[in-house]
Amino acid sequence: MKCDKKEYLCADCNAIKTPFPRLKVTCLKIYGECYHNYKEGDELILGDFTHPPKHFCLGLAHALFPVAYALSFGARFRFMDNQRSLKVTCPDGGKAEFLVEVLDKEDKVEFIPKDPDFNGPDPKDMELEVVQAKGRCSYKYQVGDKWQVKGLKCIDGFCGAAWHTAFPALFALNFGAKFFFMDNPDSIDTVTCPDGGNIVFKVSRKDT
Repeated sequence: MKCDKKEYLCADCNAIKTPFPRLKVTCLKIYGECYHNYKEGDELILGDFTHPPKHFCLGLAHALFPVAYALSFGARFRFMDNQRSLKVTCPDGGKAEFLVEVLDKEDKVEFIPKDPDFNGPDPKDMELEVVQAKGRCSYKYQVGDKWQVKGLKCIDGFCGAAWHTAFPALFALNFGAKFFFMDNPDSIDTVTCPDGGNIVFKVSRKDT
């Protein structure tokens, strides 16, 4: 399907070569004044989870990224009518609500119906491990340091900047994502400290 830019706020489809799926973000509701003037029914097309449309709201991008990342690696949200989708709320006062969906190679929405056996959260056992260390770390993290994580529960006293970086991987793995390029697809070992890249973490799901 060729994007009609009157209908879609669209990334440049032809310029993007990526192994990751395109994503559709639909504005469901507007509850206040939206700085970006999004309207109910607007459909924003991402070339992949790293390629938003031009002038895309960075506040929305911040809230959206873990969801787009998780869906791109196969996550399923069993409580959703379509497990391959999730709703995201604007972080600026909840002024807007969006639905994120995965597009297949024919630009059709991937659809897996709600899991009839879903009966509540199923937090996964996960682990954060330091696999590389260089330079100065204010928290003095060293290679081999490990922390156990249950679902999306924060680690007591953990570096906030590192947690911010690790959260998309934890979120994705908690909902069943697989990192196809890793030797162990239930893990990813490139989660890097934003302060000089001094610490690199491996995030792993221990149960599947």
